[in-house]
Parts: sequence; C-alpha cells; structure tokens
Amino acid sequence: MSKKKYSSYVTNGADKAPNRAMLRAVGFTNSDFKKPIVGVASTWAMVTPCNMHINTLADEATKGINKNGGKSIIFNTITVSDGISMGTPGMKYSLISREVIADSIETVSGAEGFDGLITIGGCDKNMPGCLIAMARLNRPSIFIYGGSIMPGIYKKKPVDVVSVFEAVGAYSNKEISKDELYKIEEAAIPGPGSCGGMYTANTMASAIEALGMSLPGSSTQIAISKHKKTDCLEAGKKLIELIKKDIKPRDIMTREAFENAITVVIALGGSTNAVLHLLAMASAANVKLKIEDFNRLGKKIPVLADLKPSGTHMMAKFCEIGGLPPLLKRLYDANLLHGDCLTVTGKTLKENLKGIKDNLGHDIIKPIKNPIKKDSHICILKGNLSPEGSVAKISGKEGLSFEGKAAVFNSEEECMNAILNRKIKKGAVIVIRYEGPKGGPGMREMLAPTSAIMGQGLGSDVALITDGRFSGGTHGFVVGHITPEAFDGGPIALIKNGDLIKIDSKTKTLEIAVSISELKKRKKKWKQPTRSHLSGAIYKYSLLVSSASHGAITDKGK
Repeated sequence: MSKKKYSSYVTNGADKAPNRAMLRAVGFTNSDFKKPIVGVASTWAMVTPCNMHINTLADEATKGINKNGGKSIIFNTITVSDGISMGTPGMKYSLISREVIADSIETVSGAEGFDGLITIGGCDKNMPGCLIAMARLNRPSIFIYGGSIMPGIYKKKPVDVVSVFEAVGAYSNKEISKDELYKIEEAAIPGPGSCGGMYTANTMASAIEALGMSLPGSSTQIAISKHKKTDCLEAGKKLIELIKKDIKPRDIMTREAFENAITVVIALGGSTNAVLHLLAMASAANVKLKIEDFNRLGKKIPVLADLKPSGTHMMAKFCEIGGLPPLLKRLYDANLLHGDCLTVTGKTLKENLKGIKDNLGHDIIKPIKNPIKKDSHICILKGNLSPEGSVAKISGKEGLSFEGKAAVFNSEEECMNAILNRKIKKGAVIVIRYEGPKGGPGMREMLAPTSAIMGQGLGSDVALITDGRFSGGTHGFVVGHITPEAFDGGPIALIKNGDLIKIDSKTKTLEIAVSISELKKRKKKWKQPTRSHLSGAIYKYSLLVSSASHGAITDKGK
C-alpha cells in the first residue's frame, strides 16, 4: 500500500506542477513531495483557556511527523467556549460547533489530499468533532488532547469554573458577599487547559483513549506539563507508523471499542454529554450503537472515581496518581474491557496494558468491590414523558428516585430568573423545554440553573428535567435529552404547572401522572412555535439535526 495513498493525486506527475508550485510556497522541498502528507488540525484560539496553548502542541506534533518521514501541514478549525457562552444565547452555538469542527476538518483534509491526520482538541466539542471527522475520512489518524487545567486556589481549597457558577447561586441566596464572589471568580481559572473536573472535556478525552484513538496516558495529562509535549512528539511518530501499516480509524473504532469507551465513562462518573457524543461518533464510524446500550452496559459497570462534580477531587489529582492506564488495568483485570481491540499504537489494548501496575490506591479511584456506586450513574429513562429516551445523571447521593410537582419554563432564561429570585421551592420538578436540538436551537447546557440550585442549597430537594442537555459540571437530580423534544410536540411540551412528575432510576422511567386522554386533549391544542432563527448557521442546523436519542447528528439522511 502506498504511503501517499491520497497525496499522490496532488503531488505526482508533470501535470501536477501547478499543485507543487503552490506547496513550494508554504515550505515544501523536492524531497517533501515523496513523503506522506499529514494534516495537523489545530483548535488553537484565544477565545478560551482550554485552547490557548494548542498552537504550541501543534508545533510539537509537526516535529514528530517531520522527523519520522512525513511532511506536516498545520491548519486551524474553530472552537467556542462553553464556559463563556453558558447561560447566554451564545450557548446555542456550542453543539453546532461540533458539527462545524467535523465538517471543516473533513473539508480541508479531503480537499488537500492528506494521507493521515492528527487532530488536537481542548474544549468540550473539539473532541467529538475531531473524532467524527476522522471516522468519516477513515485515513490513519490520532487524536491529541490539550490537557487539563491546574486548579485555582481560594482559601487554601481548589476551585474551578463550576465553583464560580455555584458561587452565583450562593450569592443570590445571600450566603456569600459580592466581594467573595469576585474573589472566587479571580482565582478559579489560573491558566491553560480544560476545566479541571470530570466534566465533558476530560470525560471525552478519557473515552477517546479507551476507544483506542489517542496514545496511552494522553487523556490524563496536565496541559502545561512536559508530558503533554512529549505526547505530541510521540503522536507524530506513531501516525507515520499507522500510515505505513494502513491502520485506519474504522479499524480501531469498532463496536467493542465503543463499549470500552462507555465503560470508562461510567467508571469515571463522566458527563452525560458522552451519550450524545459517542452516539454521534459511532454513527460516523458506521457502528450501530444505540442509546439503550448505555443501560445494558451500565448494569455491570460500577462508578469508581471520586472526582468532581459529584465527587471530591480535581482532575489534577487523578493525573498525579497515573491517570487512565492504571484504571484501564483495573477494569481489564476485572473482565470489564475488551482487551483485543486495536489502538493507535498499532497494538491491542491488552498489549498496551502489559507492564502497567494498578497503583491507584483506594482514595481517588475506588476498588471494584467497594465502588462509589455499584452500577452506572448514567441512566436512560423512558416512559410517557420520554418515549424515545432521556438521559439522567444520578450519582446516588441525591437518592434513586424523585417525585414532585412541575414548575414549567419555556426557556433557560425564564427558569434562571425564577431561581435567582428564589421562587423555586423544595419538592419541585423544574421543567425547561424548547431547548432541544431543533427547538433551542442548539440544545443548550443547563449549567447555570443547576449550579444556581446547588448554590442555594436545593440540590437534594428539587429535580430538573429538560429537552436540553447538561454540562459535565452539572450535578444533582437532573434528566436531559428528553425525546421527542418539545419543538416536535413531544410530551414535555404538554406539561402544565402542578402536574406530578415521577423520576425513577431503578425502573428506568420518566412519567407524568396525567391520563392518556388528557395528554391527547393537550396535544390537539398544542401548536409548534415559530422558529427563532430563519437564516444562518443556527437555522441550517435546526433543519438538519436529528433527535438527541440518535446523537443530534446532521449528516445522515432520513
């Protein structure tokens, strides 16, 4: 198999003299035209601390490629900051950015004839966006994670961006002063790297390593550590080996590999966004993964990690004790992982784990026989409120079921106003609707309201359900991704204030105590709202996007 499987169409032959002329201008020499060309997709930008250092990592990856017989070309794709857009209309663009990232990487790589691809991501949507593109292209590829942020320190305790969101709730409840709120704000984000708990970025980075698409240990490195730069150099070297062996993403991203990724997400107590993203990534790889698979696997996979947001420790502590490889070893020894899955090292997961010691101890990562929770914290709930499914994050600390009367809001802003004005009472089930993929549009994350609830001390006393989604930083009794969404006339659109809602993680149900006949009456009176956007990226997304139960993807026909 030629090492220049795609770039030969660009560089070989007398008729490609114009093509080569263009490449000479960006640094190609005569010898470079004989080498495989590797695209390096960088998500560098100064719009977020998650990505502000990724240009330096891209430079290191190019060194690894160029030193080992390839020719690298760096190009950029976008990123947006969930932390900055959270709680604003700008959050509508967050999930859309996943599709833009995937589309742009596919577009550049396909147009330029790259033989291989390295992608580097920092903020939440970077990771699945990169993986979707790599799966579509199916050319030798490796993902590099930008790494986790170091925690900030306030009053000798670690703080992060979620601490600030929760401080807003505490301030609204008059538990802290405005001065203390500002001091937490100033301390929370000390430098580069992704948010420092087991939030969506760290969840997805860990899932991708378990999937086999990044190098061992890549997902649990601090952004500013020397290990991160070494990881980039090694990735460049390994990518050339993958090209020589013609090992492609779909050789690695198998059904069993996705089950490994789900297992790790559960063991780490990871973000509910992983459901959405893994479904989308599997679709791009032509793997038939279904939302019900999360419940099937969740019955036997325990939650082991005592990490924020539901737990105690920051990601930096997990990195200190060895990160993901020892955890993979613990899970593999317990027969909870498929060891024969191929990885980007060219070896199987089992082979990668040879020599790895399970030295994690019992503090941050619990033993298999003494878990934080014996089964998954992620529950797929169905019932008359979510006939196509919904995603609950139930750590067990809040209890396993909740029953209460609905307090209904037709947007995140409406709900947030009610919370900050202390209008939410104990026992309520907050309903935020018309925030789904089509209705939002964009399926905003509800970190601001859930954090404000926590900050007011109501985390164990209220529940929140939505056709939107949640940040990886969210904790409490929450259910998102309710399908069909309100914009499509799903049952969530028919809820009235005071309706009794029952959430049960044991029976995996989400129910409204309203008769079928009454729901039918309400449905006859219901009218689909006018689209909020009639042009631009948001409009296009709302027309194309699938149900959240299928990953909110935009590239599959009906």
